[in-house]
Amino acid sequence: MLIATVVGNRPQFVKAAAVSRKLRETHDELLVHTGQHYDDELSRIFFEELGIPAPDRQLEVHGGTNSDQTARMIAALEPVIADAAPDLVLVYGDTNSTLAGALVAAQRRVPVAHVEAGMRSFDRAMPEELNRVLADHASELWFCSTETAVENLRNEGIHERLYLVGDVMADVALTFLPVAEERSSALATSGVEEGAYVLVTVHRPGNVDVPERLERVVELLERLPLPAVFPVHPRTRARLADAGLLERLDAAAHATLPLGYLDFLELTKHARAVLTDSGGVQKEAYLLGTPCVTLRNTTEWVETVELGWNVLVDLDVDAALAALERPVPSGERPELYGGGHAAERICDVLAAYTGSQ
Repeated sequence: MLIATVVGNRPQFVKAAAVSRKLRETHDELLVHTGQHYDDELSRIFFEELGIPAPDRQLEVHGGTNSDQTARMIAALEPVIADAAPDLVLVYGDTNSTLAGALVAAQRRVPVAHVEAGMRSFDRAMPEELNRVLADHASELWFCSTETAVENLRNEGIHERLYLVGDVMADVALTFLPVAEERSSALATSGVEEGAYVLVTVHRPGNVDVPERLERVVELLERLPLPAVFPVHPRTRARLADAGLLERLDAAAHATLPLGYLDFLELTKHARAVLTDSGGVQKEAYLLGTPCVTLRNTTEWVETVELGWNVLVDLDVDAALAALERPVPSGERPELYGGGHAAERICDVLAAYTGSQ
């Protein structure tokens, strides 16, 4: 059986690191990289560090608005899927690449399997929310990370072929943490010590595309009681430059280029806390036992909030500073997101499904 896997951004590369290796033990895989993340810091380094198979197709579609980019991805993906004639298309998460892969496959009557299905923030202003909802309703197999995701799909009328498998990013984080501890020198390079800095990531359009909100991010960094390490996404850097905020940022934080997975994992593990607007980083922080302050007012990873490891503050600077002062939750963290076995469960389901076709 031939499975076409569509990836395009950092979290999808991480997920493919867990699934593709195991998938290729029993299936042929065509790995298609849309090009959504095309910088070496956001793309190539992840393939190298995590041992992801090299993409079989590079579409080099990037830039533009969400609608424009998605349209170009659909146009580039359609002949690839038509020529390869896969038995199934596998998509991950909630990006433009996810939606493009799901729509092309569904239009060609190729079954779609969606990894990280059923996640909902219930904020339709987020492009990611639209992508994940539409991808789910074009899919035929749904691999869910949490019970909440399963319930979300049931509430939307999807009741069959729902599989609670856990999250493949947990597989990768738990596998590669010892490697990061051995190989990474990110703390020394950043000039920080364990437990004495805050790790920051900000990239969502709702935060970086509105100058007033972006200035609030910089104000928060200026008021932090600890040093901040901020790997700056290229898009965020461009918006900071447009708003005339780069000089203030450089004075307030140790701003770096985007980091490889091992360095980022090491910095997340040893931070006093993480400030982020990323869904995946919220989850990684929980897995590594690092408190998280989320610069949004909604989250897909509701369990991290319910357990006290994550606080939603939007861009309220005072609320963010107060959240950083809260004590670290005591006791053992409940096991969430599959305990490192999600990829195995996904591949078992795919083997049974494709074998029945």
